[in-house]
Amino acid sequence: MRHTTPHGKRRAALAGAALSLALTAALAPAAAQANPSAPRAGSADATATCSLRQNQPHKDTLGNYFSLDLYCDNLASDAFGRPAFNAPVTGRLKFSPSWFVCWTEGDAAPDGNKIWYYTQSDEVVSLPGIKGWGMVPAKVVQTQKHPYPGLPRCPWF
Repeated sequence: MRHTTPHGKRRAALAGAALSLALTAALAPAAAQANPSAPRAGSADATATCSLRQNQPHKDTLGNYFSLDLYCDNLASDAFGRPAFNAPVTGRLKFSPSWFVCWTEGDAAPDGNKIWYYTQSDEVVSLPGIKGWGMVPAKVVQTQKHPYPGLPRCPWF
């Protein structure tokens, strides 16, 4: 039978704690980077951050210029050619956060919300001349209020 002194027990406990901290530190960045753009569950995450950004030039394929955008966490989503679920899918938002340049009203989502946001998608799906520009329903944009205060209404709707 082996006898351990109190000093030996303390040294073993400290070594175990150090190993645990080292493993936690080594694995935390990998876990955080495993899927940094993974969408959050729910339609409005309380930890989501959104901000209006000035002097952010965007020009769509219709010739519209935008200098303000909403930079916000978002869910992955299809973008539609107009604010309607039966419209052609022009692109896909795959990453978060994304920017949105204006909003309009369109088809109601299952939750009854009729607000849609205009953006350029991360991936072009169809109508390549549009370059992924399209509308996403409000449930995609992770903010507590729709439309987001200060973001302009899309001028052509």
